[in-house]
Amino acid sequence: MKGIIDNIKENYKLIIGVLFLGLFLGWLISGSSSDVNKSEQGIKNHTGHKHESVNPQLWTCSMHPQIKQDKPGKCPICAMDLIPLKSMQSDGEHVDPNEIVMSESAAKLADVQTQIVKKGKPVITVNLQGKVQVDERRISELTSRFGGRIEKLFVNFTGQNVRKGEKLASIYSPALLSAQRELLEAISFKESRPGLYLAAKGKLKLWDLTDAQIEAIEEKGEPQSYFNILSPITGTVSMRHVAIGDYVKEGMPLFKVVDLSKVWVMFDAYERDLPWIKLGDEVHFTLQAIPGKTYSARVSYIDPFISSKTRVANVRLEVSNQDQLLKPEMFAQGVLQSEIAENKTEIMVPKSAVLWTGKRSVVYVKVPDRKSPLFLYRELVLGPEAGAFYVIKEGLKEGEEIATNGVFKIDAASQLQGLPSMMNPGGGAVPTGHNHGGNTKKMMPNMDEAKFFVNGACEMCKENIETAALAVKGVAHVLWDKEAKELTMHYDAKLVNPEKVQKAITEKGYDAGDFRADNRVYAELPECCQYPRMEKASVWVNGNCDMCKATIEKAALSVNGVLRANWNSETHMLNLDFESGLNDVDAVEKAISASGYDTKNYKASDSIYKRLPECCQYDRK
Repeated sequence: MKGIIDNIKENYKLIIGVLFLGLFLGWLISGSSSDVNKSEQGIKNHTGHKHESVNPQLWTCSMHPQIKQDKPGKCPICAMDLIPLKSMQSDGEHVDPNEIVMSESAAKLADVQTQIVKKGKPVITVNLQGKVQVDERRISELTSRFGGRIEKLFVNFTGQNVRKGEKLASIYSPALLSAQRELLEAISFKESRPGLYLAAKGKLKLWDLTDAQIEAIEEKGEPQSYFNILSPITGTVSMRHVAIGDYVKEGMPLFKVVDLSKVWVMFDAYERDLPWIKLGDEVHFTLQAIPGKTYSARVSYIDPFISSKTRVANVRLEVSNQDQLLKPEMFAQGVLQSEIAENKTEIMVPKSAVLWTGKRSVVYVKVPDRKSPLFLYRELVLGPEAGAFYVIKEGLKEGEEIATNGVFKIDAASQLQGLPSMMNPGGGAVPTGHNHGGNTKKMMPNMDEAKFFVNGACEMCKENIETAALAVKGVAHVLWDKEAKELTMHYDAKLVNPEKVQKAITEKGYDAGDFRADNRVYAELPECCQYPRMEKASVWVNGNCDMCKATIEKAALSVNGVLRANWNSETHMLNLDFESGLNDVDAVEKAISASGYDTKNYKASDSIYKRLPECCQYDRK
């Protein structure tokens, strides 16, 4: 044992060196093996890597689909748990960000049907309603050319048929006797003073005496006491203004004779039908009073004006009526087969394929050469209606494939995904009825919101106002409240401002914001749309805060005739809009003072003032 220890002592340096060498070699071997393992593991990891950055798992809110996050959590709007959002990629296909992807099963469930866009010859059947009317060019009004007394009547009742030249009445006229004597006296000067003779004869002609009647006077050599009134046309007496013994003055109406051998049939054509109606188009029509018989005639006239009350234009046919079966005021039903232009084809799509709102028309175009159904939002410019089809002016090409059924479901999917849609062409989420305490502005985060007063009266006003607002570029969504007379608008502030929209609305005849519609445009509105116009007034009201503002405006609006109230906390001025004729500022001041606020002419009672919240107790000095 002692020998071993002595041996170690003598060779300890060598032993320590060998030990360190062994440790170093062991480190090299283990380190290399570790690096190789790590390298191999890295290769394995890279080989099995799913490239999550290309297609990450997204999480969304079931009630607010515009919320998207890359991890689970709570919805910032309603605090509901987020749910996984299925990837929009389909079988490795490259998908446009605005494409709406539907699985085959989803498309079948939504009953989505498509159709290839084709050109065709637009033909439409226009149904028309109208009446038989008298041809205005075949009406003869007989008036008295001179004063006198009706001695005889040869027409005993209205509706009696007469022939041209037939006697209608006999009149005694002192003035006519004098004119006849002048003629007889002038005959003796016919050779020497022919001008005098011609003047006397011309005077009688101006009084509707015929050449035969004048010659009879000359041949007889004495004036006639009675003058016969003759019918100027063959027709029917539709009006008789005199009776035997009546005294008439020059210019008084005597008879109205109407020639019914030709009549007009006047049809009412609505605005949507006018592009299809042309001069010369053949119309087949029937009459309720003559069942089983069909008449036909061609369009001879189209009224250049639209009636402001009925919103129709008159379309006129000229019809022969020798048998007198067509009687004025008979109802007629007409049918017109029309083409826009001969030998011309247009792109046409079914009406079911088009979504329409305001001036914007939308279809969904199927993306070609894809395994799964994909659709793209497309705006169109529509031409006239052609039965069950629309003529397309811009936006589609022949050969493209569009959805013709299930279009609303595709549009709903587009809205939920925050893609461009009918109600939201700019994309982003649209408001839903389920709000969970949020507001519309949050639902449309990229849009500004504005609310302003717009006057109106009925549902037609609502449609006109919203259509005018949506026609302004940059406006995404509008809603007009008929009761509150308030328009809520969501818009892109980079493209438009509320004042521009207000001006567009006033151009349609509706007062909006601080802008007033032109009186002439207002007067052209349909009668149901002519809302009570406003009168403006201002009054000073004391107060402090926003709570004061709400109370003051509520009190003002409680007064009959007040349409709008807006109180400024800095100037203390209350601006009022009244219905025309109901301007009662005194009643408004009383109502406000009864709520605890001093006005220019009325001071609130101390007891009511003291009951105001502390923040509302304004300085009464």
